[in-house]
Amino acid sequence: MVYSLSGVRFPTVPSSSSLNKSVRASFNADRKIDHLSFFLRNRSSSLAASGKILVPGSNVDDSSSSKEPSEVLQTVLEDPQASIDASKMGNESEIEGEENYIDHTGGYGEGDEVQDSASSLPVHEDEKVKGLTDSEVEEMISRESEQVRKRTIPPPGNGQRIYEIDPLLRNFSGHLDYRYGQYRKLRDAIDKYEGGLEAFSRGYEKFGFTRSATGITYREWAPGAKWATLIGDFNNWNPNADVMTQNEFGVWEIFLPNNADGSPPIPHGSRVKVRMDTPSGLKDSIPAWIKFAVQAPGEIPYDGIYYDPPEEEKYVFKHPRPKRPKSLRIYEAHVGMSSTEPIINTYANFRDDVLPRIKRLGYNAVQIMAIQEHSYYASFGYHVTNFFAPSSRCGTPDDLKSLIDKAHELGLIVLMDIVHSHASNNTLDGLNMFDGTDSCYFHSGSRGYHWMWDSRLFNYGHWEVIRYLLSNARWWLDQYKFDGFRFDGVTSMMYTHHGLQVGFTGNYNEYFGYATDVDAVVYLMLANDLIHGLFPEAITIGEDVSGMPTFCIPIQDGGVGFDYRLHMAIADKWIELLKKRDEDWRMGDVVHMLTNRRWLEKCVAYAESHDQALVGDKTIAFWLMDKDMYDFMALDRPSTPLIDRGIALHKMIRLITMGLGGEGYLNFMGNEFGHPEWIDFPRFDNRLPDGKVVPGNNNSFDKCRRRFDLGDAGYLRYRGMQEFDQGMQHLEEIYGFMTSEHQYISRKNEGDRVIVFERGDLVFVFNFHWNNSYSDYRIGCLKPGKYKVVLDSDDPLFEGFSRIDHNAEFFTSEGWYDNRPRSFLVYAPARTAVVYAPIKDEQEPIDG
Repeated sequence: MVYSLSGVRFPTVPSSSSLNKSVRASFNADRKIDHLSFFLRNRSSSLAASGKILVPGSNVDDSSSSKEPSEVLQTVLEDPQASIDASKMGNESEIEGEENYIDHTGGYGEGDEVQDSASSLPVHEDEKVKGLTDSEVEEMISRESEQVRKRTIPPPGNGQRIYEIDPLLRNFSGHLDYRYGQYRKLRDAIDKYEGGLEAFSRGYEKFGFTRSATGITYREWAPGAKWATLIGDFNNWNPNADVMTQNEFGVWEIFLPNNADGSPPIPHGSRVKVRMDTPSGLKDSIPAWIKFAVQAPGEIPYDGIYYDPPEEEKYVFKHPRPKRPKSLRIYEAHVGMSSTEPIINTYANFRDDVLPRIKRLGYNAVQIMAIQEHSYYASFGYHVTNFFAPSSRCGTPDDLKSLIDKAHELGLIVLMDIVHSHASNNTLDGLNMFDGTDSCYFHSGSRGYHWMWDSRLFNYGHWEVIRYLLSNARWWLDQYKFDGFRFDGVTSMMYTHHGLQVGFTGNYNEYFGYATDVDAVVYLMLANDLIHGLFPEAITIGEDVSGMPTFCIPIQDGGVGFDYRLHMAIADKWIELLKKRDEDWRMGDVVHMLTNRRWLEKCVAYAESHDQALVGDKTIAFWLMDKDMYDFMALDRPSTPLIDRGIALHKMIRLITMGLGGEGYLNFMGNEFGHPEWIDFPRFDNRLPDGKVVPGNNNSFDKCRRRFDLGDAGYLRYRGMQEFDQGMQHLEEIYGFMTSEHQYISRKNEGDRVIVFERGDLVFVFNFHWNNSYSDYRIGCLKPGKYKVVLDSDDPLFEGFSRIDHNAEFFTSEGWYDNRPRSFLVYAPARTAVVYAPIKDEQEPIDG
């Protein structure tokens, strides 16, 4: 029996007698098998055994809309949901599970570092933290900003090593040397006129609101304005009370002395705006450097908020940043849609409910989308209106700091999806037409408008724009303790055609010519220079689909300086393959897709991200199983061939992407268990200027949430898919294969539909054949000795058919096979992926 619950149909909870106990025994039974899945059973038992689904509490009380303006901030900032105690997550069983796994695992490869990923409260690895009291740790963290100020960003190099790395680049040395020369000139000018990048990037200490012992100074760059005044709750919105003065650089300024009693002239939580007489008329704008903005209940425009809580109310960071992981396993998340309920979730609920889940799944990084304030929720956070303000829909700036601190406590690094590629065209709330001209912050005319995104494009060659964006990047790292960024839309930045209607073929003329926006590339070089110079452990990832050479080469060598490129082509290729029959898949194409990346330039691979989950597209699970997901994911009813095929390929696609695709891996929240349906943000019908109507969804939040309860439900097949993803993450945690220098593809057999490759010490065997299973199938390997199964997609825990013997040992034979010096025989069932690891003769003791 099925019923509909908020748009997702799934089976009712069956009675204990109706469950096939023999099939589900693997979820809770203590099967002592020499295999990774045993480790996972114990680690996941807290969710499986409890039968509980974590659900946030009640919504915001709508009665707040009748409050006075002075009460608006408190109304908006109230925590609308009750937090759930994150301590009830079963850490004891997790630790016990890891001990059992290590006791039974066999051997590790030479040089593999075994790390304790089970505890949600890891011992700090930083030597400076060990032995310190909590108050001493807090003091150490509080001094980080002071220490960052003392760091010196290394001077530019000569930028010539790129020609040693890739001699073909010499044919374009004119362009590349000019690019590097522009970067050096800008660095020299910043050193000369601003005292260096370190000082230049602290624009937030000069612009916007800055408080001193005697009062508050407000500065704003608005060269097109003819007159400006600061208005707000603090002066009863009187435009004549606080008129500003302008200097020769177009910067407006006013100083407000403290009140007679010593209190600040602008109370914390006051609404503020700047009114300007501009070439377009009088205009009220939210300050460009505002640190918080809210939308009052029942109103459309946002209000800038002077956010400066008393010291006792400010969040104090308690946990130092985790060390930068060698392997990057990213869980891409959106706070607002992270609830199982059709609501906008809060930073507090994400901190308490979602972060422990991410840790338990085995990821070591969380990448958070939609942090910068955006007035249009359905933009997914990419139409930013207030660049220095965290989204108020989810809570206060201090709530966000608490979230990040909790992630650090769990050993997770936190990456921010930062948008410097464009800005919202909203003139009421954002930077567009800020001073009444279209050239303030942006290129004027058509060059400053992205016709596909309907947004404004920054002028990266302007001094104040560079200051604004560099300061913005530093602000989030320094004040909020983010550990790095995923830069959105970098392809759009680097080319004047923005990558639109352009097919990149790999011809170098496509990258280094008149279509390249050198100003934008130089800005990216400065941003990476700043980030890595002041925060050496920080990580930068660029979303570039073009494959520009030198993108991930250090700046001193002549590169753009990113740590990773987001390998976007993989997801597109998987969708292309999923539209074909299994018989039409080519193993050589799959391998080429996953390995086609530039030498010495690291990539973050993913089979699908948030892009594929949006309405109008399909997730991999939906491509594979379609409407059968609605009716046949329950364990108390027979499966279908479509479901069996879908679950099998879902696991194989994700594992081979992680195994071959790059040096990092990314997953969008919920896709680890094949989240059904799509993401559709709440929206009403929209009438376009030409009269056409874009239909909305009646402002429904139904499909703007994540049904984590489906992945946790022991009576649904989603659970097995989630368990497999967890197995992948912990396998990589233990063996570190993504960052191993050893990678060899020994077989891509089109007839057998088999792919075999080595990465690190592991041997991966994928049989994509839809029907044929192979007994005594010989596979090549490098290391001699005996091997064992460490991950098996056919395990019943992962909704497989239990065709692999996990107790078997596989002995190598000398002699060349598939260009490998040794080989061993395996059983390779149809549509199954199995990972083998060498076994040491004696297990070395591991400190617990």
